[in-house]
Amino acid sequence: MMTNVPHDPQARSLFDEMARWPIYDPHSHIDPHRPAARNFDEVLGYHYYTELAHSAGMPAELVDPSLPPRTRAENLAEFLKYIDNTIQYSWLLEIAQTFHGFAEDRITPKNIGSLYDRAEHAGDGESWDRTVWEKSHLEAVFLTNDFDDPLKGWDTKKYVPCLRTDDLVLKLHEPSTVARLRKATGVDVQDFATLHQAIGTLFERFLSKGVRACAISLPPDFVPLPAAPKRAEAPVRRALHQMDLRPDEHAEIRTIVFWTLAEYCADYRLPFDLMIGPIRNVYPAGVAGGRDLFDRRVSLYDYRALFNHFAGVTFPISTLSPDAGAELVAYSWIFPNVVPLGHWWYSNIPPYIAADLRARLQAVPKNKLVGYYSDAYKLEFVLPKFNMFRKILAETLAEDAIRGRGWSEERALELARLVLLDNPRRLFGRSDSESASVI
Repeated sequence: MMTNVPHDPQARSLFDEMARWPIYDPHSHIDPHRPAARNFDEVLGYHYYTELAHSAGMPAELVDPSLPPRTRAENLAEFLKYIDNTIQYSWLLEIAQTFHGFAEDRITPKNIGSLYDRAEHAGDGESWDRTVWEKSHLEAVFLTNDFDDPLKGWDTKKYVPCLRTDDLVLKLHEPSTVARLRKATGVDVQDFATLHQAIGTLFERFLSKGVRACAISLPPDFVPLPAAPKRAEAPVRRALHQMDLRPDEHAEIRTIVFWTLAEYCADYRLPFDLMIGPIRNVYPAGVAGGRDLFDRRVSLYDYRALFNHFAGVTFPISTLSPDAGAELVAYSWIFPNVVPLGHWWYSNIPPYIAADLRARLQAVPKNKLVGYYSDAYKLEFVLPKFNMFRKILAETLAEDAIRGRGWSEERALELARLVLLDNPRRLFGRSDSESASVI
């Protein structure tokens, strides 16, 4: 049962057709070894619910990881009545109804027990993973893999590796990062030359396992200036040997490592996903995942040298601040290698999506539109989140394209298919010569 579908008949017709299509999800945090939730606590533990409930008055200790899973779920259910107005709650209800046969229209302290029992799949393992995959009609789900991920034990045609590089750029000065890098690559990293070699080794290993993108989440004060290898040699060596660093040396290290990653993306023709804007730990007393915010002063102007220099690298970009949409549209309008990617985090609610989507559809070349990604931690969330986007896309096309510009339904669906399937498949997809593999 879908709880959120268009009421307008024309939009409903578009939505119904889109709902028949497979889902190609170019960014998630799914664990390929345990992709679906084994109990309802793993659903309610998605940071949206814990942070919203905490914002509504729930003490953080009620969802402490040390508590039994059922207890955490029962505790959080006491506060769902305060957030049942949110779009995130609609995802939760759709999950309960679609995957667990929940027949009621609200999740309450009185029915959480029976729902928890229905959602218990600890003994089902991979069988439950397959059930959720098939019921969601998934084609591919991209992962977020640490640079030292062993990359073993899953089908890379379904769960596609993506090299996440935050720690290399932002935490190279930490002893654990250097130790992980040495272990993952077998390179005795001591200076910039060996660091460059180690990063190249990482790319080669990920490429051998079917990687289709490199990705990074960047803070608002990051500016990717052109690299200066000679100037960076001393700061990099000091960082690798855990010596004290000045603020300007930290900035130099971040710049040189980031620029090196972009160079390897150019060499290996990999898209470089940039997720721009989060400030970590703004609210230290918050629940896990509910402590980060954004800074509205972020500007893509700071990235102009990167976009100009690496003209052959595609940069799919997500910005965290909802009011950054117009700038992203403008840069996607001008730069051939800048692509607006999905609707991220605090921007991932219908009013913001609708405004950004309408602007993108009317201003950005249609072969550059990559509509949506789930950002999900469990497979169950992919379907309701994509259904939310499908609804907004259907309503926008019905209003702006069919009624507004006289398009046929077939033409509107052609554009929708580009946005949801054809463009992400082309941008992130394997070549025809590559076959499915199990790693």
